[in-house]
Amino acid sequence: MALPPTKRVVRTDLWLDAAFETRLAQEADIAVDRIVCRSEPQIDTDNWALLAQAHAYNITAARDELPPHLFANAALLARCPQLLCVSSAGAGYDTVNVADCTAAGVAVVNQAGANAVSVAEMAMGLLLDVSRRISECNRRLHHERGFAREELMGHEIFGKCIGLVGIGHTGSRVAHLAAAFGMEVLACDPLLDADEITRRGAQPVSFDQLLTRADAISVHCPRDASTIGLFNASAFARMRQGALFITTARGGIHDETALAAALQSGHLGGAGLDVWQPEPPALDHPLLALPNVVATYHTAGVTHEARRNIALYAAEQLIGTLKGGRPPRLINPEVWPAYCARFERVFGVAPMALAATTGQAAQHER
Repeated sequence: MALPPTKRVVRTDLWLDAAFETRLAQEADIAVDRIVCRSEPQIDTDNWALLAQAHAYNITAARDELPPHLFANAALLARCPQLLCVSSAGAGYDTVNVADCTAAGVAVVNQAGANAVSVAEMAMGLLLDVSRRISECNRRLHHERGFAREELMGHEIFGKCIGLVGIGHTGSRVAHLAAAFGMEVLACDPLLDADEITRRGAQPVSFDQLLTRADAISVHCPRDASTIGLFNASAFARMRQGALFITTARGGIHDETALAAALQSGHLGGAGLDVWQPEPPALDHPLLALPNVVATYHTAGVTHEARRNIALYAAEQLIGTLKGGRPPRLINPEVWPAYCARFERVFGVAPMALAATTGQAAQHER
């Protein structure tokens, strides 16, 4: 069986660990092109010429870093007749319209789990920071003298109850870390049954039970139609007096205005926020003016280890997919029949048949 011609992967010029291109360069039949993330007449012409011949598009998950005309949606797909796969360089895929991709027969994949350790560590770091008032003390010590240590008295997290909204790759790691700190762990996750939540280290509860029982809530769910605005004024009002709110998920899942009001009123005791809408937040954002808010710039998954993992996960998954395998982290599995038909039209051979000749038939999540 003759092997198909060169397979073309397009990536943006946004920062991506060098491991991505280094790994793909080891494949003789895969070429990588870069498009430029700004809009000028010649740049746009060059970008669309590359995308028009792309078989895979490796896209950032950060919606505020990518120009909207480069989002993977129906408008872009209409100009990319060869495109078979959109690969998000992260666990999220906010820059991808999955429904549009499915309708076009394009597979959508992500790198779920690649940055789970880093994000879980950040979630616990934010919880400890807010509980023990570390950043608040640091700020005052840099600029003030004459205050008493007792003015910055915090709380232990030992013996407290943490509620996890989502217990996937990251949430399950937070569950184990929190348990190691002596915390009671609750979780709600509509994608998992009670036995699986228990197996992952948490007591299964409803969302309402989690709100009313937890001393701290940490958010680890995806941003989608079911979670946008999930934490609104009503949800914050149902949380325990003095409870802490931590999120390393996505901006838009929590209502920032409602959160600021709950903190300003004293109903909530503090917040650790790694995600915003938009990112970064404005300098005069009300939440940034509150001493009991610890703010970071969507850096929970931005570690050397996590970024390298994401690059390698993405490269390996694209190699396997373009050689005919079924990707292990397929977001839209319902696309598979249409995808297979398009793959065969583009390359002249069915994907799994090609995989059998190249040793890529069986792929496993890392």
